[in-house]
Order: sequence, then C-alpha cells, then structure tokens
Amino acid sequence: MLYVVVDGFFGDTGKGKITAYLAMADKPALCVRTGAPNAGHTVVWNGEVTVLRSLPTCFVNPGSKLAVAPGALIKIDVFLSEVRRFGEGRSYVDYNTGVIEDVHLERERRDEFLMKTVGSTGQGVGAAMVDRVLRRLRLAREFEELKPYLADVPAMIHEHKEGGVVIEGTQGTFLSLYHGTYPYVTSRDVTASGVLSEAGVGPKAVDHVVLVFKAYVTRVGNGPLPGELPPEEAERRGWAERGAVTGRPRRAAPFNMELAKRAVLLNTPTQIAITKIDVLFKDASGKTKWADLPPEARRWIEEVEEALGVPVTLIGTGPEPHHMVDLRKEKGI
Repeated sequence: MLYVVVDGFFGDTGKGKITAYLAMADKPALCVRTGAPNAGHTVVWNGEVTVLRSLPTCFVNPGSKLAVAPGALIKIDVFLSEVRRFGEGRSYVDYNTGVIEDVHLERERRDEFLMKTVGSTGQGVGAAMVDRVLRRLRLAREFEELKPYLADVPAMIHEHKEGGVVIEGTQGTFLSLYHGTYPYVTSRDVTASGVLSEAGVGPKAVDHVVLVFKAYVTRVGNGPLPGELPPEEAERRGWAERGAVTGRPRRAAPFNMELAKRAVLLNTPTQIAITKIDVLFKDASGKTKWADLPPEARRWIEEVEEALGVPVTLIGTGPEPHHMVDLRKEKGI
C-alpha cells in the first residue's frame, strides 16, 4: 500500500501529525520525505514538541525506514542532527538529493524581493533550486559525510510497497510554484503530482492520496489569505499560531470551502484528513470515536465531506498522533 500525504491549504495543516499517525497505525516499512528544510513538520510525541525539517515524521514507529527523496533538498547539518536524534541506523538520502550550502543562504538573504516582498524563510532553498535548474547544484553523492546514508530511494519505494510506504509532502497546495498564489509561493510544485515526481513514483503506483486540511486556514508570510481575521480575533478564537521554522506569527482565516474544492481538483485525493477539530469544537478534544464527537462537529465534518465529494477518514482531535478518529474501515478504505 502506498500513501501520499499532501497539504490542501497554505501549509501548517498538520501533515506531520497525519503522517505520524499513519506510521503508528499502519506500521509502514518505509517513509519518504520530499521538499526542503524551509518546511518544519511538527509532531507532539509523549508530550514533547518535535519539529523535523529533513526526515519524515514516521520516526515515531521504530520499525519504519526513513528516507529523503531525490527531488528534495537538505542541509547536511540539519539532516545529520535529525538522524542522530530520531533515525540512527534506519535513515537514507537519495544519491540525487540536492544539498543547500552556506552560499545559498547568503544569496537568498541578500535578495530584498524574496525576503521582504515574497516573505521567504531565508533557508537558501530558492537559491539552491536556481542552481539545480542551472545544473550547478552539488548532490548528496558528492559529500563524504553523507556516504553512509546514500541509497536509491525510488527503488526502495518499489521494493517496500508491499510492506507499506508513506510519502510525506511539504508546505501546501496554494504555495505551489505552478498552482499557488504566485509570486507568493515556494520554489517547487507541492501538489500530489509534484510530490510523486520528487519521490520518483508514477501515478499508477499510488493507492491513496490523503489531502490534509485544518479546521481553519493559516498562512505564514505574505500573499493573499481570503477571509483573513485581525490578529486579536484569531487570538480570541484560539487560532493564533507561529511558523515551525521561522517562529513568525501565522495569519488566520475561517475554513475556506472554495480553496478546499480547488485543492481537491488539483490533488485528486482518495481521502481527506482534517486536523484541529478540537480547536473549532472544544468538546471534541482527545476523542477517538466518531460517536463521541459533539453533534455540531459531526455535522460540520459531514458538510465538508458532502461539499468536496471525498470521504473524510482521519479527524485530528488533539496534539498527539493518537488523538485521531480513524474512519477508514467504516468507509471501506
């Protein structure tokens, strides 16, 4: 079984939590992270908040191998630090994964348009992608310190499919270079198609695309956010958050059905996950059964499902991965 997990809004929807839950519940043999270290995926594990920028959040299952896709980018120090903390003896990076060096950070942080207008995280990702397009970027296979971890990740995906594979996308649909709110976007395509391309997987190999929404919308940096609330109102509703990598405040807006419909069109999901239902409906906190959710939460979820025409199968009800209502069996998935 091959799962792909992608974000339906502007990032920050809880892809890391969903991936971690799938790791615990399905115990996949292999998990693969795409994207770059400008995106931090947060997992609350045993009460501790953990942000990963290179490895997939499947580290919570000690039996899963952890790999970085060939189309991804890493910073060597970040990758090695996460390997030491979470994945010693089971972490891999593809031979063709791109490497961000100090020169890329310096170049990006000198670019006023990127830093001030677009609102870049300044992690060197855009500059490294430019070098990759120009065929100048150095790849993982060229660095001695990465040699113990080098692997053919697309081959690994196909070898481990029977035991279960989860591919973890980054950022969000509307930050896609091609399908997002250009120019206020990231430097890659982060829809399901882009994630598969980075991982080295053809569409016919995929069993499930899980599109992750949050019960409200947040966005870090500049660019349009329909229905944006004043910061004090976001604070009052309990929607005030900060970016996992930069610590910048996230702007907030109510759940946007039109954006969600567009995300469904662009990603063709087989399942939808919705996180932070407990923030919208306090009585949903920590519930793990559909019948235990408050009636108003169930109605809201059913309305989303009907409007999008895709089954809602995973419902996040708290910070830890196990705070989840899993309806996959009930819906025949």
